[in-house]
Amino acid sequence: MSLFAPTVGTEADGGGLASVPLERFLSGLPEGTRRVYDAGADGGPPIAVRWAEPSELEDPTPYLLEHEVVLTAGLPFVGDGGAPDAVDRYVERLTRVSVSALVFGLDPYFDEVPAALLAACRRHRLTLVSAPAEIPFAALGLQFARLLEAENVRVMRQMAEGNRRLMRAALAPRPEADLLEALMRTVPGWALVVGANRRTRARAVAAKSRVGVPAQEVLDDVVGRLFAGRGPRVETRQLAPEGGGWIVAHPLRGARDETLGALVLGAEAPLDAAGQSVVGTAVGLLEALLRQRTEGALAPSQLATGLLLRPDHPGAAERREVVDLAAQSASAPSGSRLRVVHGFRADGRPGPTARRDRSGAILQWRRIFDTKLVELTDFGFTAITRLNVEPAVVNEVEALGWRLAVSDPVEVPELPEEHRRLAVLRARAFEAGRTLRASGDPVSVPSLLGRQAGELLFEHAFGPLGGLESDRAAALLDVLEAWLRAHGGWDATAKATGLHRNSVRRQIAQVGELIGRDLSDAGTRAELLIALRYRPSSYVGVPGGAAGR
Repeated sequence: MSLFAPTVGTEADGGGLASVPLERFLSGLPEGTRRVYDAGADGGPPIAVRWAEPSELEDPTPYLLEHEVVLTAGLPFVGDGGAPDAVDRYVERLTRVSVSALVFGLDPYFDEVPAALLAACRRHRLTLVSAPAEIPFAALGLQFARLLEAENVRVMRQMAEGNRRLMRAALAPRPEADLLEALMRTVPGWALVVGANRRTRARAVAAKSRVGVPAQEVLDDVVGRLFAGRGPRVETRQLAPEGGGWIVAHPLRGARDETLGALVLGAEAPLDAAGQSVVGTAVGLLEALLRQRTEGALAPSQLATGLLLRPDHPGAAERREVVDLAAQSASAPSGSRLRVVHGFRADGRPGPTARRDRSGAILQWRRIFDTKLVELTDFGFTAITRLNVEPAVVNEVEALGWRLAVSDPVEVPELPEEHRRLAVLRARAFEAGRTLRASGDPVSVPSLLGRQAGELLFEHAFGPLGGLESDRAAALLDVLEAWLRAHGGWDATAKATGLHRNSVRRQIAQVGELIGRDLSDAGTRAELLIALRYRPSSYVGVPGGAAGR
């Protein structure tokens, strides 16, 4: 029975368990333990430890995994088991299942390590450690557990950081090249992305790589074998028994299991758990990039190609295939009504100009509006979306310093006209400093006029009142507005303003005389009522205030 189990499971060396280097385990053993024989002292590849197993069986190998440390108090070597031949067979069996080290406990059976055991360990190159009676095997197991826990945390942190770098690289303007460079920060060596034509699309070499890219004929052979197979598979190649490094090639598969390319890696030694995990993420991202380029996102490319090549074709926007492609590009069911959205910075600054920034902006708006139909413009961006553009979406956009003009949902053939109409709404949204919707702001003379033109209209209509005291001018405008809203009714105006009807008549006549307009004309009245919507603050009086009774 094992003393403990690792708290985090990762795939390492095919056994599903994390591991720690044997040297780290031996260096952390309690004081009093002694390395009787160190098989790694004269060089050789690093040895891993994945488990610590106490056993007093004459043959514990049926119950062992690879790369375990076996702990024994010496019972297998009591009596006939202590004969040199028996001891040699015991150690030979341990090395056959790749036991990493043997810990021999002194007492109760032996006061010192048997000479036959030391000789056998030397002969079969198995590290041998002695532990005094006062150090129980449980203490050694707990020491290994602490190391394994720390190693698990390190591996998880390394995997998380490596995967984050890969995710960011996949959104870069050169995703394949940037992704390989990010991969080399976790898996030192070299890496190539090979396309379906078996030509190199991108490459990267780690700054501290100890292995170089092999000859082209070696790469061609590895890639050729990889392309010849089907299904999940990995092609591996050790270049030389000592120090030549390893080649690992992963297929990049399409949706129908066809090979779209390959990720070919070179490393000094087989990858650890963290390296394997990060490489797995890189394979998935590269497959997604190749599928997007060759298989996925077909609707936008078909739609753009058709409209670019045949923009003036009669009925182009009404053709059923165009309508369907537009809906697919906006992630909407076929025949859906779509909205046009104009976005602009609240401070009036232009959008990004650098290529990297423009790519990031397009991806950002595509994510927010759940559509592939986004273009950057001189005022900001335009998007075609199936979304209602709910308040949560507006809040996210405005938190980024942007404002929107949002159209009503329309059929695909109506999108060009809706795009043209939205320019007016966008100008008003910029003046108002807030997001506006076409459905929430019906078309009217004031809505089309805009604040700047409205203020010019007020100045033209009521400029002569500027010669009066501000309170006097504001009071006259209050009476005029009440009279216009009452459709010229004297009694209704008197009631609304608290003035005598004769005072109302006198002040209306005075306003008409000052501004030089015929107030009996219906068109003049309508124009003045619209102009009063844009009355500046200096002309705002006290409601109900009298201009003289």
